[in-house]
Amino acid sequence: MKILEAVTNPIFKSVSEVAEKINQETYVVGGFVRDYLLNRGQKKDIDFVTVGNGILLAKELSNKLGNKSQVSVFKRFGTAMFKYDQTDLEFVGARKESYSEDSRKPYVEDGTLEDDQKRRDFTINTLAISMNKSTFGELIDPFNGVEDLENKIIKTPLEPNITYSDDPLRMMRAIRFAAQLNFEIEKNSFQAIIDNAERISIVSFERVMDEFQKIMMTDKPSVGLLLLEQSGLLQYILPELIALKGIEEVEGQKHKDNFYHTLEVVDNISINTDNVWLRWAALLHDIGKAVTKRFDKKVGWTFHSHEFVGSKMVVKIFRRLKLPMGNQMKYVKKLVMMSSRPIAVVTDDATDSALRRLLFDAGEDFEDLIILCKADITTKNEKKQRRFKQNFEVVEQKIKDVEERDRVRNFQPPISGEQIMEIFGISPGKEIGIIKNAIKEAILEGEVENNYNSALEFVINLGKELNLEPKNI
Repeated sequence: MKILEAVTNPIFKSVSEVAEKINQETYVVGGFVRDYLLNRGQKKDIDFVTVGNGILLAKELSNKLGNKSQVSVFKRFGTAMFKYDQTDLEFVGARKESYSEDSRKPYVEDGTLEDDQKRRDFTINTLAISMNKSTFGELIDPFNGVEDLENKIIKTPLEPNITYSDDPLRMMRAIRFAAQLNFEIEKNSFQAIIDNAERISIVSFERVMDEFQKIMMTDKPSVGLLLLEQSGLLQYILPELIALKGIEEVEGQKHKDNFYHTLEVVDNISINTDNVWLRWAALLHDIGKAVTKRFDKKVGWTFHSHEFVGSKMVVKIFRRLKLPMGNQMKYVKKLVMMSSRPIAVVTDDATDSALRRLLFDAGEDFEDLIILCKADITTKNEKKQRRFKQNFEVVEQKIKDVEERDRVRNFQPPISGEQIMEIFGISPGKEIGIIKNAIKEAILEGEVENNYNSALEFVINLGKELNLEPKNI
């Protein structure tokens, strides 16, 4: 079977000519072929396998194309790559692999195309298109990958226990592909993931998180997250999330299953944002509930301070998972900490002071906080859902009015520390911090307008209470 329409790009003709010149069988493999057959659009990266020297093929092709960008060579892996016409081209020699039990790094030796296809993770990724002159455009499909594409099945080319035990990261990839493509993992293959789940512990968290992030960025992350839980993998990645599972009942009173609620929130938020860290905030917004859950005979189940506890857990989770510890972690921590704050100002009698404080504390992340709060509405009662969302719309309008009037978002006090020192003729000391904080509190409480003259009058009066006399006004 030939699919010449898949290889009309002139780059393929050039590859074929170079392969002929250096007498090396060459094939397009993997994601390019799979995505073409799935009509997923043209990929910006193309992988080539050659029965011979992949580095030689890359360099010869680069010369033929008059390529200006440098060829990156990785001798240890026998691979080379370069960018041409906005496309990343990668070249590798066909190989076969063998693994030791305690590592996912294989022993590699030269092999045939068939050897190379056998070492691949799933049948849908074993597909290859010939670049060779006599068979150019011919589809090579030894493991019925096309049939599995048509049936929407994720299946390993070899016995799945071997595939997953050799390289446990493939278990994450199976779930990621199932989530991305809306495919099912073949029964025996999924059972093998369950049986080998503990072997994910030999894979670095960096590699695990690379796949996890891709799952988080799918259209409906709950699909992949649920498969991670059902397979047992999630227990080795985010046991804190597993701890949210289950419903307890005491004296006839139950609480909701916070695990499944969390999956709903992540799906809800994914409709409105492609910000992966906002999706993480949704994933972790209730993470503190498992450790703060208590039963009170008077009020039932409580989760007091779960936002505060959860925000502390975010730091530990990010550190353990080797996720970024800079602004991304601080952003998620902040949203988890504030995830219930807007609910307190939904009431009709919410004061402008409360609104100002919410806006000040949320700062530039206020809109994201509201998106998170709306996503947190998972009631199936349409009337309730509509009322909750309308409440948040009222809050947004109130906040907008306060912001236009008082300009408190990310505001700095109208009088700086240096100006305070100049006004009173004093050196740096604790009084400066006291006065600056008092200005901020007064503005947030609505006692002082957010402008220089009002703040100056306030500072002078406060200075007198602190036995400070203005020297330079």
